[in-house]
Amino acid sequence: MENPLLYVDIPCRSEIEKLVSSRASLCVTIYVRTTPVTQDIGASRIAFKNLSQQACEQLEAAGLPKREISAINQSLEDVLDDDAFWATQANSLAVFATPGSVATYRLANHVPDQVHVSDRFHLQPLLRAVTFPHNAFILVLSENGAALHQLDASGEPVQLRVPDMPKSAADSAGKASLNDCSPSGRIHGSEGQNVRLRQYVRAVDQALRHVLAGQTRPLIIAATDPLASMFRQGTTYPHLAPGEIKGNAERMNAVELASAARSVLDELYRTDVQAVKELYARRSSEGRATADVAQAARAATLGAIDTLLFDMDADETGTISAEDGRVSFGAAGPHTYGIVDEIAGRALTSGARVMAVRKADLPDGQMLAAVLRYPV
Repeated sequence: MENPLLYVDIPCRSEIEKLVSSRASLCVTIYVRTTPVTQDIGASRIAFKNLSQQACEQLEAAGLPKREISAINQSLEDVLDDDAFWATQANSLAVFATPGSVATYRLANHVPDQVHVSDRFHLQPLLRAVTFPHNAFILVLSENGAALHQLDASGEPVQLRVPDMPKSAADSAGKASLNDCSPSGRIHGSEGQNVRLRQYVRAVDQALRHVLAGQTRPLIIAATDPLASMFRQGTTYPHLAPGEIKGNAERMNAVELASAARSVLDELYRTDVQAVKELYARRSSEGRATADVAQAARAATLGAIDTLLFDMDADETGTISAEDGRVSFGAAGPHTYGIVDEIAGRALTSGARVMAVRKADLPDGQMLAAVLRYPV
């Protein structure tokens, strides 16, 4: 069965920072499981309707203004009634509503159904979606040619047009075959082939520069040696993934190529998280790391967090002082919010790197691990 296309909206950092800083008397956050299979989306719409009703009931129980509750309900109903919107979904849907606005993001990761009511949005699941976005470039490279593909969380790789990309190694050398001798007779045999291949790899890298300039997503090589090693040694792209797609990628279909690339990305992300944990361990001995929620809240408020790992499922609620970061724990309700969620938001807006991970990925099973810019 062919995999259905995922319609994914990945928010950029500025969009997330806008959501983090949003404040209103009523903010409703809804996450609901969806499906890219249009004929099966009915259950998700029913779940979204039920979650919307729960949100309005919580607002009414808190005695909040009926006019504002009605405005939020109208926005949520507008989303519910949009047939075209529900026909193009991914694996989860995030909805952020206030009396005067509504924003939606379709996510590739699977987020459990949940509703949050407060004076700010609940962003932990959304931050998970951007921590590991599964976006990459894939370079399929062989003597017969080179092709650059773009992989998004939304489905299969799409081949990109690269001006001046060599048609083949022989074509790059201006030869009918790599076995042809040079006019001087110097370039011949296996050594000569390697010279031609290095020239070919440089030409491929040169062509890629114009397409990849300013990009930050990983570039995954799909090639065998010696081309894979030659490209790795000679490329100027700074975000080359350490892993490679092995085997004959030219014979892979789009689904196989995407699957192989995501395996490389999974390993890249595991390595990335491990590197942060090792940095956390080193900084702990210097007084520049903490797993204490109260201390992390103060550090986030002061803009002292450099890198933050946090449990995407942490559910402690309460408030954090905007002045000194003092934490007050309390029951979930319209006047409280997720403590770890708020720490992550404050860290993000101060320029920190923020990573939503599973609890098992955190040191000693803590709710968070913060690497600090300076001791607090």
